[in-house]
Amino acid sequence: MSLIEKLSEKRAYHPDAVARALQNRPPANAPSPGQKILVLACDHPARGALGVGKDPMAMASREELLQRCQRVLACDGVDGFLGTADMVEDLSLLHALDHKIIWGSMNRGGIEGTDFELDDRFTGYDARGIDESGLNGGKMLLRIGYNDPCTAGTLEACGKVINVLAGRGLNAMIEPFITRRENGKYVNDLSPEAVIRSINIASGLGATSSATWLKLPCIDEMERVMQSTTLPSLILGGDISENPETTYAKWQAALKLPNVIGLVIGRSLLFPPNDDIEGTVKRLVDMF
Repeated sequence: MSLIEKLSEKRAYHPDAVARALQNRPPANAPSPGQKILVLACDHPARGALGVGKDPMAMASREELLQRCQRVLACDGVDGFLGTADMVEDLSLLHALDHKIIWGSMNRGGIEGTDFELDDRFTGYDARGIDESGLNGGKMLLRIGYNDPCTAGTLEACGKVINVLAGRGLNAMIEPFITRRENGKYVNDLSPEAVIRSINIASGLGATSSATWLKLPCIDEMERVMQSTTLPSLILGGDISENPETTYAKWQAALKLPNVIGLVIGRSLLFPPNDDIEGTVKRLVDMF
């Protein structure tokens, strides 16, 4: 029986199985001081972002995507998962998230390629849903467009959600970028100065930052960049690199910084250049 057939049958005829799977999930082991963590991210499809490398529909098959997630999550050293409710629920039904730290992806309203792409509304998890599903925290995307009025609403919404998450004892993970429009497409400014500004804006959101972490790109001058915050930070992976060895070297250097506590990797783990998922996970875990 295929995964789609198995999961569709449960969803159609036993919808209460989703709640039971979440409630009965063995809890995660909390990371200890000094421990680096590796988190698999798979919330791209909910924004219509299905491309990997040169294939614009690489993540279109839910069967294949779930199989790849299962392979990653089964590897030693993978501590957590970040995804939207549909992915979290499917993987919970498959028991792939047992003992994992889980972040629910919250604002997926900025659909890739649309005129309203920077309108990053909270269309996914809310704080209550994260809490009731037994997850550990919520992740929010914060794209700051200096010439886009949608940014103000996103800033306000993120600040409010951080307050609610903290009030429930849940972690808030913010992924900030300074974003601009170039040739009809939105691109993130990955200069050190822009990333430092985005860090400072994100760090000041909400009535408390006691439970706030950052999800940041690995760029040039990371030592200087990370000097701009005391918040625990995870390094994001992004798309497949044409030179993975160079990428690995940058990640390894970033992991030596005291406020970088791990990696949160999506497409580069699910679709590694040589398709060796297990070998790629081992390579990353060995960096720790």
